[in-house]
Amino acid sequence: MNSRKRKIKNTLLVLLGNIIYACTVKFFLLPSGLMTGGTTGIALAVNYWTGLSVSLFVLLFNVAMLIIGWIVFGRAFAFSTILSTFAYPVFLSALNFIFGDVVITDDVLMNMVFSGLGIGIALGTVIRTGASTGGMDIPPLMLQKYFKIPVSVSMYIFDFIILLLQAITHTADEVLYGIVLVLIYTMALDKMIMIGTTKTELKIVSCKSEEIRQAILEQMDRGVTMLEGEGGYLRKPTQIVLSVISNREVPKIEKIIHEIDPESFLIISRVSEVRGRGFTLSKKYR
Repeated sequence: MNSRKRKIKNTLLVLLGNIIYACTVKFFLLPSGLMTGGTTGIALAVNYWTGLSVSLFVLLFNVAMLIIGWIVFGRAFAFSTILSTFAYPVFLSALNFIFGDVVITDDVLMNMVFSGLGIGIALGTVIRTGASTGGMDIPPLMLQKYFKIPVSVSMYIFDFIILLLQAITHTADEVLYGIVLVLIYTMALDKMIMIGTTKTELKIVSCKSEEIRQAILEQMDRGVTMLEGEGGYLRKPTQIVLSVISNREVPKIEKIIHEIDPESFLIISRVSEVRGRGFTLSKKYR
């Protein structure tokens, strides 16, 4: 994919992520009165105390954070953030104008689950493009730069503080729902970031390693690396077959290996990401 197509694709994904975020806030978060973290959580607290609209506060806050990010991290960072800075509040305002007071469900539990999933999917979609969602993403990045505090730690702390700001105006049940909502969108975000990148690593110890190597190359069309090993009991030299395959190929390759050597020792591990020829680069045959 050339640079131009990649930029267009990433721009569309950032817009999609912000649309999902705005829809989640409009149809599940705001009608239920649930608490949440991030810029939206601050906006909800400000809205309660001052009446300032959520979308307007988000826009003002995002612009302020964008300026700070530009000063601290430079122009390149600001350009990767600018789209989300304006897209989310604009989409949220448009949805408020078009749909008014439409409510999909009054069930607080359903609203909590779909809010968590929606926010996690939206943020994950944006972050996967390499862009920033702006707003409350920037303070943790600043703390990491100047004080070496991990982003994940400071984000949890900020979310906790934001939940406390809202807790004053909510019941105990609503506070607990808010905590669970943050946990759901954190887990959904982690899954979204890793989706499509996880693979399966195989290590095969067998006296028929050469036959297994040939079978993986010819029948699975996957690369193989031969590692030198030594049996721990008899101290005999042996070869270990190492290969990485897609998750859905596991049953097929297990069948092939067991047909060649039913007594083979097979280790199957999930790896979070694989880069290189055959995965992030196209295959070359010689």
